[in-house]
Amino acid sequence: MKLFHADAIVIADGPVLRDGAVVVAGDGTVVSVGPAAEVLRGAHGASVTRVSGVILPGLVNAHTHLELSALAGRVRGGNGFLSWVDELLGARSETGDDESETAIRAAVASLDAACTSAVGEVTNTLAAVPALASAGMAGTIFHEVFGVARGAALARSDSLLAELAARFPVWPSRDLSYAPSPHTLYTTHPDAVRRLLALARARGARPAVHLLEHAAERQALETGQGPVPAWLARRVPDVEAFLWPETPALDYADALGLLAPGTLLVHLTVATARELERVAASGASVVFCPRSNMQIERLLPPLASALAAGLEPALGTDSLASSPSLDVLEEARALFDAFPDADAATLLRMATWNGARALGRSDLGRVTVGARPGLFAIDLPEAHSADDVAAVVLKARGASRRWLVRRTVTGAEAP
Repeated sequence: MKLFHADAIVIADGPVLRDGAVVVAGDGTVVSVGPAAEVLRGAHGASVTRVSGVILPGLVNAHTHLELSALAGRVRGGNGFLSWVDELLGARSETGDDESETAIRAAVASLDAACTSAVGEVTNTLAAVPALASAGMAGTIFHEVFGVARGAALARSDSLLAELAARFPVWPSRDLSYAPSPHTLYTTHPDAVRRLLALARARGARPAVHLLEHAAERQALETGQGPVPAWLARRVPDVEAFLWPETPALDYADALGLLAPGTLLVHLTVATARELERVAASGASVVFCPRSNMQIERLLPPLASALAAGLEPALGTDSLASSPSLDVLEEARALFDAFPDADAATLLRMATWNGARALGRSDLGRVTVGARPGLFAIDLPEAHSADDVAAVVLKARGASRRWLVRRTVTGAEAP
């Protein structure tokens, strides 16, 4: 066993522990955590490492698109979501498989370098699964479906499991779950949305959907007007057969079964305070991607309203096509800069424990007995005397971080 004694430990699901110590078993399971004097007395035979700084649980990047990593720096932002997608699709069509695979491997390496233990990977191709499994990364693979033509969307939904079995006769990691998921409510036929949710829930998995990411999405869903219908008509055959619901967006989401515990609602950038209260009452999880939202729409998620509603949002980076890095701690820092009244400990929890809960993983994202979150250190000697340790962590952009204990993953099984 190993014992780490630090100036502070970010427990994540509890108060920051000053002058704390944590003992972990060989597989990374937390055996003991508490005040250093108490833990040191009871940890006979453990090797002791003194950390001048702060220990945190491995980060949880609850929403990303690793398969788009080759598009880093190739898609302009600031002109709205539809313009961004047009550029992304053009750049993606020019990207070869080898280039994409190399970029995915580099992206997974960058996740590890940022001390990330788990991800929510949204994918059309499953291309990042081998690299994630090889790196021992935990999390969920959200296999995403597009399609507004009913027959084609249902056929695609029903083909996912066969595609999965053909691609991976043996699923490469017991630490990665698999969840069929719709892309958005304006790019996926409602019957396909229902089918995908049923497929995910039948597997005990948690589906995800992009929701209320931009104003044009709301306009399309609620009125059938605006730039989205015309944009889809240029891009998608048979879009004329798609009936816009012309009802409040959250009413539509609720009717499809999305406002429920175990569902991840990603973005909610243009959600109102009342809508956020409704989401909170539903028990659905929320994931914010602030740097991506700023890059694409020049908007930030409604953090203050979300917290006031009782939500406990997770954080994701989105893809490298819209975010400068895959470091979810930088997402927390972006919110800390933009919302000076925000509680720093809450923001760190969003990058760790809230993400773990959103992915349904009580073993991740917190330093508590029985969990196996992975532990990393940030070298911050000033943490010893800081009034607000979490704020010091968020302000310390140049501070080095390093793994103390990585999670270990053994064996493979069907997802």
